[in-house]
Amino acid sequence: MELRHLIYFQAVAEELNYRKAAERLFISQPGLSRQIRQLEELLGVQLFERDKKHVDLTAAGDYLKGEVDFVINHLESTKNQLKLIESGKVGELRIGFLGSASNQVLPDLLTKLNSEQPLITTSLEELSNAVQVEMMQKDKLDLGFVRLASVPEDLEMSPVLRDTFSLVVPKNHPVGKSNFRSVNQFQEESFILFSSDYSNYYFEQIMSICRDSGFSPKIRHKSVHALTIFRLVENGLGVAIVPTSLKEGYDLNVRFMEIPGIPQFTELSVIWKPVNRNPALKKVLPLI
Repeated sequence: MELRHLIYFQAVAEELNYRKAAERLFISQPGLSRQIRQLEELLGVQLFERDKKHVDLTAAGDYLKGEVDFVINHLESTKNQLKLIESGKVGELRIGFLGSASNQVLPDLLTKLNSEQPLITTSLEELSNAVQVEMMQKDKLDLGFVRLASVPEDLEMSPVLRDTFSLVVPKNHPVGKSNFRSVNQFQEESFILFSSDYSNYYFEQIMSICRDSGFSPKIRHKSVHALTIFRLVENGLGVAIVPTSLKEGYDLNVRFMEIPGIPQFTELSVIWKPVNRNPALKKVLPLI
């Protein structure tokens, strides 16, 4: 089995169409079919179910696709790391993060990196919890900042910031810090919340804060972006509940009021894959 077999297989598995895969690979369709049959013979399994109209992955083919994606991506990552090492760098650290990490945790880490590991470059991408986990398992990320209750057993997770919750209201709202006692003062208001796609665990925490105050919130809008939520609040379209640390870095006509007397808190955690071979990751973990 050679690398070309895996590249050809990946193209057919993604396109599920031999003609399109052949055009993408710049080879003939019969030649591609021969390569796939050869791979199936080498592995001793059928990878595709095919007739004149359809091509589908078998269960074995579906499993192989995930492994091939990992292998090919790892090879690309290795090539990039080699170029950085050749130029005198330690390597590149690929970091995924939720928007809330960009206010304090991520800038602190990058400042430490610049000071203590200046030969490490970084690639940063704002991603949802689920996408970070998926990309890390496929070796497309080295480090992630998430809000999750747990992660798959092949990943490690460690909390880096414990945070309280705050209510966000327009600056001209009649309830201010001096007369804010409980979330139930807002039970008749519309709520603007982070979507459960952002973090289902986090969404349930918000719902439990409201339930503990004796009501179910009237959810009018949802978003995965803090700035969008704050703009909607600023324009009088509702109120929001967010981690208190999100108040940093925005200059908007909204007021943040920490919610008193609740047991709920939120944690921002860092995740990584222990078997990750990136030398940059091994140098960065102690800084975290």
